[in-house]
Amino acid sequence: MEKVAIFVDVQNIYYTTRQSYQRHFNYNAFWAQATANREVVAAFAYAIDKGDSKQLGFQQILRNIGFEVKLKPYIQRSDGSAKGDWDVGITLDIIEYAARCDVIILLSGDGDFDLLLNKVRSNYNAIIEVYGVPALTAPSLINAANRFIAIDEKLLL
Repeated sequence: MEKVAIFVDVQNIYYTTRQSYQRHFNYNAFWAQATANREVVAAFAYAIDKGDSKQLGFQQILRNIGFEVKLKPYIQRSDGSAKGDWDVGITLDIIEYAARCDVIILLSGDGDFDLLLNKVRSNYNAIIEVYGVPALTAPSLINAANRFIAIDEKLLL
């Protein structure tokens, strides 16, 4: 049985599915597909915490599915811009789990992860699966994966 670790860039998945499909991602359908006949070593969902009740309910749904939810506070800068980025945290966790897993699954369209995935694939011989919205996933990220799984009708609510 393949050992798998899952890493979800929640904000990226939320905004890309909303922009492309005007719908939400179906985390239950994803979990069923990604974990079938596999042993889950770790599953993390990285999110920004604004503390509202709708978000708290969503975070609990993710926990009930099997994710460990990692939160960062939402930071509103004085100039009106906002900050809330998990790229470094996701990178550190993927590096930590790469040696323990056969498959690394990343849900994101962010091309910043391409160098990381190429390094993990070559250094640890891990199989890399990337789930993303095709039109909004960086080509470099798709190329860094062994398997690109398009988020489409089957994975939407």
